[in-house]
Amino acid sequence: MFGLDGRVALVTGAGQGVGAGIAAALAARGAAVAVNDLDLDRAEAIAAAIAGADGRAVPVVFDVTDHDAVVAGIAEVEAELGAIDVLVNNAGNGGAEPMHPTPFRESEPSDWRGPIDVNLYGVLHCSRTVIGGMCDRGFGRVITISSGAGLVGLRLGVAAYGAGKGGAIGFMRHLAIEHARLGVTANTIAIGLMETASSEVTAALARSVPVGRCGRPTDVAALCVYLASDEAAWMTAQTLHLDGGVVQS
Repeated sequence: MFGLDGRVALVTGAGQGVGAGIAAALAARGAAVAVNDLDLDRAEAIAAAIAGADGRAVPVVFDVTDHDAVVAGIAEVEAELGAIDVLVNNAGNGGAEPMHPTPFRESEPSDWRGPIDVNLYGVLHCSRTVIGGMCDRGFGRVITISSGAGLVGLRLGVAAYGAGKGGAIGFMRHLAIEHARLGVTANTIAIGLMETASSEVTAALARSVPVGRCGRPTDVAALCVYLASDEAAWMTAQTLHLDGGVVQS
């Protein structure tokens, strides 16, 4: 159950943190994994670690906010591994620049571009590049890693980030319904506070998590394995809260 033998997966932003955990878990279930990152050294290190655990992985460097780079990078992956069956849109936060929480009234328009571009346009670019082939083959899994910040208001100064994440959540629902009869599913995981989050955010909220701890990459990876599998064929257009019980729905 939940085997991914013969599947090809692309995980964006997989050179560290949650993305690295997702890539390792998909490979452990049998998928050949393309490890995307902006930094070649990080991508190569994760791909090497997967290979060292008897998995198959290749590094691929491109910026998800650059449509032409996405198209070229995915063509490179497919030439080496085969057609992409599973896309995990994990690249996020503020993009190439670190995200600095700032009250919206104190922010500048130039501060909004990074979070919107990577969290929304990055998802659009990658999804658009693979969706046609998935439909032609009658199988596809698109999984977007979003955030509770895209669903509820927070006092952390992450309004633009929330806008990008919220936009991606809405997009994924449309993507799912448009392609639901073509063998392609599209789901979103809205993750809560992670151990990999910045310390200034973590310190403010860690005690509010009902299960008593922050999330770990393995928590997210396990759900991605299910959503990528054949067994998840009837799960689509959903936003799944993975946050230790912070949001109840």
